[in-house]
Amino acid sequence: MNLRQALTFLTVAELGTVSKAALRLRVAQPALSRQIIGFEQELGLRLFDRVGRRLLLTGEGEQLIAGCRLLLNGVNSLKEQAQLLRQGDTGVLRIAGSPQHIESVLSKFLQLYAKRYPRVEIKIREGTGSEILTMLERGEIHLGQNLLHAVRLDEQHFGSLPLGSVQLLAACHPSTPIGPDRTIEIADLAGLPLLLLDSGFGFRRAFDAASRMAGLKPTIRFESRNPHTLLALAEAGHGIAIVPSQLQCSRYQLRIVGLTHRRRVLQEPLTISWDKRRPLPVFATDYCAMLAAHMRETFPITRPSEPAIAKRGGRSRTTRATRRQN
Repeated sequence: MNLRQALTFLTVAELGTVSKAALRLRVAQPALSRQIIGFEQELGLRLFDRVGRRLLLTGEGEQLIAGCRLLLNGVNSLKEQAQLLRQGDTGVLRIAGSPQHIESVLSKFLQLYAKRYPRVEIKIREGTGSEILTMLERGEIHLGQNLLHAVRLDEQHFGSLPLGSVQLLAACHPSTPIGPDRTIEIADLAGLPLLLLDSGFGFRRAFDAASRMAGLKPTIRFESRNPHTLLALAEAGHGIAIVPSQLQCSRYQLRIVGLTHRRRVLQEPLTISWDKRRPLPVFATDYCAMLAAHMRETFPITRPSEPAIAKRGGRSRTTRATRRQN
């Protein structure tokens, strides 16, 4: 068995067809087919079943996937380690985060980091909690930002650094009747139309867990992968958007309140994680420490609104969603 056969096997398993795998690997289809056949003959196992035009893994093939990934990750790790020894503070740092983290935190932080490490190239990928964990497991990224309780990290394989906490907020049109306070009990959202991030987001799973704890059955009006879609709908009076306090909300005319359960503020710890089986360069460990310090200074991005201002000239006046000024 050679590394090319292992890579071909994984690529076909992921894409499901020889033609797609050949395009990705930039080899001719007949040559790729021969590699698969040779791999099966060497192992003495049938790895794929053909169903129509697709190739589906057999039971034996599924059991070999993890071992092949571990093999290729080990080779990539060795290459990265050699590169680090050669280059020192020069290299590529691959990171992933949620859309709101990229917009509200990284958009400013990356400028600070570049001053410290001008020769490090940052490659950013956007994803939800489960997607980011998969990227880490596959070795596609070095660092992934996530809510601590939103994904289950294998502590034997993954390390993490706390980045502070994200509060669960409710954003709505100022006229929405949700009470006069800066907070609202999550159970009091019963019957109100909610605008939620879709279930792939760690923040959504945190809200669902809090809802179950409070006995709330949410009335879901709309779900989206774009948090700003939720804010626009809330501003137009279509419901109450449930958003994290790291989201930029100041451009919208909204009332923001914090969610509580039995008067305790609902919040989730944020972390940045990595695979301990892969050596991190110094510029990656420094990235984590610098990001944690930056977030201590800037969080929360959005805070609950101040109470409504007294009426002037017969009309009540409200303010935009407040956020910490950096």
